[in-house]
Formats: sequence, structure tokens, C-alpha cells
Amino acid sequence: MRILTQVTEQALLQAIDAHQTDLLAKLGQLVAFKTVSPPARNTVPLQEEVADQLKKDDFEVKVQPFYETDTLVSGTLHGTAPATHNSLLLNGHVDVATIADQHWRTDPFSVQRSGDLVIGRGVSDMKGAMACFLYLFDQLKELGVTLPGDLKFQSVVGEEAGEAGTKRLLEQGEKADFALVGDTSDLQLQGQGGVVTGWVKLKSPKTYHDGNRVNMVAAGGGLKAASMVEKMVVVIQALQALEHYWAVTKSYPGFQAGTDTINPSYIEGGIHPAFVADEAKLWITVHFYPNENVADVTAKVEQQVLAAAKADPWLRDNLPTFEWGGESMLVDKGEVFPSLALDENSAAIQLLADNHQTQTGVSPKLTMSSTVTDGGWFDYYDIPCVIYGPGQMAQAHSENEQASFTQLLTYTKIIARFVWQWCHAEKAAGGK
Repeated sequence: MRILTQVTEQALLQAIDAHQTDLLAKLGQLVAFKTVSPPARNTVPLQEEVADQLKKDDFEVKVQPFYETDTLVSGTLHGTAPATHNSLLLNGHVDVATIADQHWRTDPFSVQRSGDLVIGRGVSDMKGAMACFLYLFDQLKELGVTLPGDLKFQSVVGEEAGEAGTKRLLEQGEKADFALVGDTSDLQLQGQGGVVTGWVKLKSPKTYHDGNRVNMVAAGGGLKAASMVEKMVVVIQALQALEHYWAVTKSYPGFQAGTDTINPSYIEGGIHPAFVADEAKLWITVHFYPNENVADVTAKVEQQVLAAAKADPWLRDNLPTFEWGGESMLVDKGEVFPSLALDENSAAIQLLADNHQTQTGVSPKLTMSSTVTDGGWFDYYDIPCVIYGPGQMAQAHSENEQASFTQLLTYTKIIARFVWQWCHAEKAAGGK
């Protein structure tokens, strides 16, 4: 073990540079685990590996089941003066996007290097950042570094399928003075909007044979009935009108106008062609801004749809019903990702930005993510947070997913600086 009698921040950065081949090896080790989601339920072997490393690096580790053959791992490297010095929580997910129907030039589960590029499933989203975190922890251990404040880590699963692994840990009371989610941001400091999925359901009180349709649609037919597939058009048109109104009337700094979309993503209904469709369900995805919340947004959607239904002579007596959210796209076919607002003036954000500029020579961009991550759960549980990670969004989920090794190494050094300085700083009043 390399132990220095008086370790400095600069010595830590030099060690990260000197042993950078270990970072590539760490990334290859993570990518080799086939943790694609869907189908999910495949992360236990990788999470066991993560837990074992954390223990070797002197973290106090907690492992708990999530779904069958999925687990959550969290750990704390206890500081020498945690009551008076800042704590930091680094968070990331080990599940990766599916490779179904993709055509890779290389084995997606074996990291290949081509010049500065590394290729493999998850190198951008987000095993790249996870490798950086774990590599940093190894260097802290090897150098015998002690920090005054607690350094915490969460290795979660389920993010790719809208499963609330991070939420599970935070609702159990895990917290810190600041959290950093290392998801794909191309080294931009990001917040995000929120998203909630929901089902709009139409149901006929009676089921009719297809032979009755003539009496439903022809003049004088006399049968007061309707096809739920056709009536769903009323719902979709109402949602389109609301989406357009939001685009005109709402905005938020950092977002393209009209980002608060309402996407009718999936529809199912009917029995088979010998029946008039007696039921239809529409699965929608609603995006909202950081200054909004799930309850208010879903209430507005329901108000719009119900108003349209009450103007329809059949639907007014058979109003739509709604189901919102969920904790898994795979299990209950629903998800919620809360939004994350950035406090650009916070001490943590400013310190991270300063370290980015020191390491790269340029100021970081403060932006809003075009997607959603687990970062919103920290805001939901009143923990200041930022999304800040390596990798480009264009590479996330893509064929032949790539990342820059130079960027991964740079990111590791920025995080090392930030960990060192934040955990050596004294807490502000009211710190956790």
C-alpha cells in the first residue's frame, strides 16, 4: 500500500494520473456485467462486486434487496469530524439500456479502446461515472486519505426502467449536505424538469357485438353506444390543445420553449373485430418544469380531459378515469421523476464550478437536462443536488456507445478536488 505521511490534494491528483490504466480496467470490469434493462433483474453479481470494493476501501456498507435479483448498495466512508464538516453523497445507477435490435461493431459488454474513445454499453450512461467514483475510492484508500466530513455513495438500480431505487434509499433516511448524481451531462452542471406517466381509461357500461354498430352510427339507429377506441380521439385532441396552450404560456430558464410536453405514447383497447371496443386505455407521459409539481400538473390534465368529455354527448355520462405514476415501468407500468432546480449561488455549486474551471481551464455550462435522472429525488427529499457526469447524451442508449477516456480521467480529477475541498470545509448552519 502506498501511504504518505501527509497526503495533499495534489498528491491525490498525481496518483489519479499515474494509475489511469486502473480506471480503464475498472470501466471494463463494470461493463462486463450484463445489467441491461429491460429485462432487468440481473444486477446482484455486479452489486456484490461494488459492495466488496467499498468494504476494501473502508466504507461502511449496506446491501438490501430491491426487486428479485436486483439489489441496492450504499456506503459511508466515515469522516474524522462529521459533526462539523460537510458530507457529500455521490450517486449513480448500474443498470444500462437494452441492446435489443441494435447492431454493434464490437462486443457491447467488452470495453474496446480506439484512440481516445472507449466503446461499450454504459460507458456514457452511466458506468463511466461509476468507474470514476470507484477508481477514486481506490486511490483514497491507497494513499491513506482521511476526510473530516463523511463521503457517501449510492449504487442504485432501476433508473432505466423508472424504478425508484434512489427514492428507496432516501426515504429510509440517507442524506448529506450535498449530493452529486453522475449521470450523463458532458460535464455540464444540470438540473432537470420532472416527468410523470399516467393512464387515461374509457369504459363502456355494456359490450356490443359488431353487428350492432349500424344502429350506433346510422341515423335513427336508436342505440346510444360508442366505440371506446373512437372516443379516445376526444381525449387525445384535448391533450393536444393543452400541450399547445402550455407551450405558449409557460417557460423556464434553460429549457427550449414547449418542453412541457404531453406525449400519448401507447394505446390499447377492444376485444377483437367481432366486438365494438368497450374499453380503451391511453398511456401518456407528461413533462413539467422545476417550478411545478406532480399534483398540480396532473390536476390540470384531468381538468382539461374531463371538460372535453363533458362536452361530448356520450362521454358526459361515462367520464374517463385516471391513474398516475408508479414505481416501475416493468411492474406497474408507471413512473415519476421529480424535477431538480439548481441553486447557482450555493456554496457547493460554486465550489464544483471552480474545480471544473481549475481542471479544464473553462467555466462549466449550467444547463437543464433534456431528459430525467434520479437527481430529482434529492430535491424531493430536500437535499441540494446537481447532475454532473461524463458522457454525451447522443451516446446514451446508442449503438456502439462511446465516451472519451480523457474526459473520464478529467472528471475523476474534478470529483477528487471537489470531494477533498467540500469534505474539508466546515458545515453551514443547519447542515446534515
